[in-house]
Amino acid sequence: MWRMGDVLAGNHAVWEFDSDSVLIRFARGMRTPRLWQALGSRRIPLEAVSAVTVTAGRRDTVVLRAVPRPGADPLMEAAAGQLKEACDPYRMVLPGDRATSAAAFAAAVRSQLGPDAAEPAPRFLVDVPQPPLQLKAYDARVGFDGSSVAFHWSRTGATGTKWKAGDQQYPLADLTGVEWRSPGGTGGHLRLVLREPRQTPADPRPDHDLASAVFGVGYGAVHESLPFAAAVLAATRSRTPVAAARGRSGDERLRHLGELYSAGLLTDGEYATLRDRFTTEPR
Repeated sequence: MWRMGDVLAGNHAVWEFDSDSVLIRFARGMRTPRLWQALGSRRIPLEAVSAVTVTAGRRDTVVLRAVPRPGADPLMEAAAGQLKEACDPYRMVLPGDRATSAAAFAAAVRSQLGPDAAEPAPRFLVDVPQPPLQLKAYDARVGFDGSSVAFHWSRTGATGTKWKAGDQQYPLADLTGVEWRSPGGTGGHLRLVLREPRQTPADPRPDHDLASAVFGVGYGAVHESLPFAAAVLAATRSRTPVAAARGRSGDERLRHLGELYSAGLLTDGEYATLRDRFTTEPR
């Protein structure tokens, strides 16, 4: 019977069972995936888990894996299935002789999952790195201070389109999401999804898109760019833009408030309270 504080140690990670979460601590070392080292540790609320599996691995090993609920973890949402199996932070390989312990651990977690575990999460439930954050891409230095994302173009890497347009800054209120493409293979990129593109018509090529940063060999590695993308994605789903809207006119604030409500970022009560406040304040 697993109890709060019990731990299960595998290759490059230790999972600790708690009453309402699983704490995953990643080891440091040459064989540990660099993404895991960058994350350090992660507390996964049980309400963010949809299932736990134990399967046979290679060379007399077993694989313990937690399956996150869709929409629960901004890191996995940003990854969009592009992570290699060995880099999956929800997966741990153990020696075969620990199969019984792994099965007991999985059973203990399953027993704590709620009836809606198979449903998409109503909001992000797992924490990601907090700003300020910096990312060095091939054609830009990208910064996120918690309220906006800034692109500072590189003289040697940026195309003429970006260099002529000048450095760019995008407040969170202008963003609806983030597109991350792994730097493996053809290069990859980080693209901000905007409510209203600044380029007309919008250029789909990342090296010409003013809201994109291009990766390359030695630039935008997974362990650097994915946590960055996840942090921005999590911030776009937060309610911070509501506070930023206070400096706008009444009509603009109400319009922005309606957008947040339609996107499911405000409850009925929160929407009604803020709507009444904005309609009664002097314009």
